[in-house]
Amino acid sequence: MKTAFYIAKRYLFSKKSTNAINIISGISMLGVFVGSAALIIILSAFNGLEHLVISLSNTLTSDLRIEPTKGKTFDPNNATLLSFRKDKRVAIYTDVLQEKALLRYGNQQYIGVIKGVSNDFLKNKDLDSTLVQGEFILNEDGRDYAVVGSTVQYTLGININDQLRILEIYSPNKNNGMSFGPESEFVARYLHPVGVFESNQDSDNQVIIPISLARELLAEPKNVSAAEVTLKNPDDADLIRDELQSKLGKQFIVKDRIQQNALLYKILNSEKWAVYLILTFVLLIATFNIVGSLTMLVIDKQKDIAILSSLGAGKSMIRQIFLLEGLMISFLGCIAGLGIGAVFSYLQMKFGFIAMGDQNMVINSYPMDLRIPDFVLVFFTVFVISFMASLISSRLSVKRFEKLHSDL
Repeated sequence: MKTAFYIAKRYLFSKKSTNAINIISGISMLGVFVGSAALIIILSAFNGLEHLVISLSNTLTSDLRIEPTKGKTFDPNNATLLSFRKDKRVAIYTDVLQEKALLRYGNQQYIGVIKGVSNDFLKNKDLDSTLVQGEFILNEDGRDYAVVGSTVQYTLGININDQLRILEIYSPNKNNGMSFGPESEFVARYLHPVGVFESNQDSDNQVIIPISLARELLAEPKNVSAAEVTLKNPDDADLIRDELQSKLGKQFIVKDRIQQNALLYKILNSEKWAVYLILTFVLLIATFNIVGSLTMLVIDKQKDIAILSSLGAGKSMIRQIFLLEGLMISFLGCIAGLGIGAVFSYLQMKFGFIAMGDQNMVINSYPMDLRIPDFVLVFFTVFVISFMASLISSRLSVKRFEKLHSDL
């Protein structure tokens, strides 16, 4: 193997009798270089976008969310849950009661979601970062207020500075056995919206109100829809989720952030893998230039193959020489591409010289996020493709070897 590697290395850097071989080898290496660099840059860009989107959507998404397996509500006075509230690892524990309701503002109406939350909800210090307008206040001086999502605000045309108009919330009256008129079919409450928040598509159609008011609207004096938990150390989420799920049993389901935003994560991952496959196909075409390069090298080195044969070199050694030759061409291009891709991504992270092009964007430049698994993935992809291409060429060298052996 050492002899084959030494000869392959000499072939790689030595001058060939035909200059076209050097050019084709250079083009092969350049193709791998560009493909590898492009893969790292694109994957890092998708990582950055993924991190940005998730960080924006996770502001109102708790580390853990406890929901009933069957039905819409459950009794929060569960022994396990009461004990978990006092767990030292829990930073915020919020009772949530939510349901769809009819929202009216002026002449506009919209079917949205009312989300009643307990007072602990306001302990989340990141709430203000989601505000587009106003303040995040739910109760002040004995008076209840509402904070609406951006979708609700846009659809209804809500102006939080207009003190003359109020937000009307209507929910079906569950306690109405016999209907004596349309007004008795619904429970209505009237609130002043004092803030507008923007987080993600699921949250932006919500109206956040005190849980006491939600109980009146939904005629639910005790039960809750869910319990949202913010942990002191979010990295412990998986461990605590599994631990809590085993204690609660099959009657409850404990969701982490990924499970709560399953569709968002699925879309981001599918887009990333789609781009990876497209660029891998381009890299595949570029790498298979090695076949042409090694084929011409085999023809150019017929005399060397004859000499090696006369010295006792067998088929396996001849095959190893040209297999290693192809792998070295690919690896040099790949390592250089990974290096340039990493440098480019780092400079973009540091200086942001490629702007988003819109002054109203959340950030000014394209986000980047370098991850070691991406480098491993790209290197492994290049290895597999280059090994296939080099193996094809090495088999050609063996055929030449057999022909020369018969001539001798």
